Amino acid sequence: MQESALSGKHREANFLYDFAKHGGAIGDILVGPKVLPPQAIITSGIIRVVTAPVGTNATIALKLVGSEDILAATAITSFTLDALLDVVPVGTAATSVLTTAYTQLTVTIATTALTAGKFHVALRYFLSVTS
Repeated sequence: MQESALSGKHREANFLYDFAKHGGAIGDILVGPKVLPPQAIITSGIIRVVTAPVGTNATIALKLVGSEDILAATAITSFTLDALLDVVPVGTAATSVLTTAYTQLTVTIATTALTAGKFHVALRYFLSVTS
């Protein structure tokens, strides 16, 4: 019997963006220190807004490997207190994200800087076996 190339145990990675810690400047902000390992396949996740972001017409996007692979640029009006937001990976091969190196979550802020905000990002993944 040949071993499957995918380890079946799902794992969870949790990230917390917090304006008080990370700031809110326009551009890319690494949210760490949590790091996903190489060969992680992210299959799903959810975002919970803890404190609504503040910034006139600002947008927020999330990425691990490529632009907007976790969350497409989204107006902060969607980030209301206690809102639950979907991520791009929805349990299909077409939407899953594969890391090839150690990877941190990146928050991309555009249009205007944020002056407040906090949200939790929970991602489900499993590891691919390469040998």
